[in-house]
Order: sequence, then C-alpha cells, then structure tokens
Amino acid sequence: MLVTGASRGIGAAIARRAARAGYAVVVNYSEDSAGAERVLQDIHDDGGTALAARADISVPAAVGSLFDAAARLGEVTAVVNNAGITGNLIGNLVDMPAENVSRVMDVNVGGTIFMCQEAVRRMGTQAGGRGGAIINISSTATKAGSPGTWAHYAASKGAVDVLTTGLAAEVAQHGIRVNAVAPGSTNTGLHAAAGMPDRVARLNPTIPMGRGAEPEEVAAAVLWLLSDEAAYITGAILPVSGGR
Repeated sequence: MLVTGASRGIGAAIARRAARAGYAVVVNYSEDSAGAERVLQDIHDDGGTALAARADISVPAAVGSLFDAAARLGEVTAVVNNAGITGNLIGNLVDMPAENVSRVMDVNVGGTIFMCQEAVRRMGTQAGGRGGAIINISSTATKAGSPGTWAHYAASKGAVDVLTTGLAAEVAQHGIRVNAVAPGSTNTGLHAAAGMPDRVARLNPTIPMGRGAEPEEVAAAVLWLLSDEAAYITGAILPVSGGR
C-alpha cells in the first residue's frame, strides 16, 4: 500500500493500521522526515514492513518516482491519497493570496489526479496489473463550504469527490475500485498548524455525537473500504463525521 502524506495525522494512522493488517506500506511525506521516520519505526516495532519515501505529489515526475520506490516492496495493490493542505491561512476567500489558493489546488487536486493516473497505469488489468483499490481522502467541508475559513480547501475536496465518482466508472472494468472517505472534524495537528488549536473542541457542540473523530477511526473506514468486505463498492464517498 502506498499512503501519501503519511508522516502524521490521518495518514500516519492509516499507515500503521495497514501494516497491522498485513500490508507492506510506503510512508510518503513531503517535508516531515522526522515524522515519517517515527511512523516507520512504529511499524517496524510491530513487526511490519515499510519504507519511507519523500515526494511532492503535485509534481508528476515525483509521483512516478514514488511508485518506483514502492516497487521495492512488491506490486502496489492499494493507494491512499491522503496528502492535502489548507495553506495554513484562515479567512474569507476574497482575502486569500493567489499563491496560497494555487498551492492548495496543486496539491489537493492536481496531486490526487497525478497519483490516480499513475495508480491506474500500474495496477490496472488493461496494463497487465493485478487490479486493486484507490481511496481518496475528501472532507465533509464540501457540505457547508467552510465559509470564513477555508472555502478554497473545501472546493478542492469537492473536486476530489467528483474525481472519485468519474474515475470509479472509468476503471471498474480494469479491476480497480475507487472510493473516498470524507472525515469531519478530526483531532489532528491540521487546525493547530493554521492557528486554531481549539477548533475541534469549538465544533463539538455542532456534531450529533458530540466530539471530533480520532485519526484511527478514519483509518478504520479506509481499511474497510480496501477489504474484501467492500468488494462490490466503488464510487462511494463515505463520511466519517459523527453525523455532522
């Protein structure tokens, strides 16, 4: 399994859980090498197999090199497109700098597309692959649009939802299932990095279940969609949001 943005948060939880499920895991990261090494060590301590690979997924050539690195562990049969950014700026869309908006779109939309393209080229039965599954990490921010905070981020995740639907139909005959998991408010460092360390707690009263998700709960949904129990599911967008 190849997991992008796996050095922390939801990606790290997915990588650890995947290793416990028996996958050899590629822990992708862009900048946080120390975090990736911690995840790698956790997996090795549990007796799992993994390697860390640095790549900026918004660069197509880097995506190809990432899959080449993954081949050291064997044939890739699962790809989790978790890497995503908010740009770490908060405010109304009209005030967002153009370079911030462009970078969010480059990573969240372009990077996910490039990863999906390479996954299909390598895994699809039309290309001699064994088939497999792709999970895109979306967000329930697509429902309300994150006004006043991250409307551009919500828009990028809306694109991920549409990509999931379209690609699932394109590659169903090639032995590849494509689904998305859409976390709601989740206890990760994402909010603190943007200067809102208490954001999850502030949103708790708006969540029917009264709390934010833990990364491990999102990871559990991802691994279920990758499992044989979900063999007839493709094109789905599964919310993990406590009912919000």
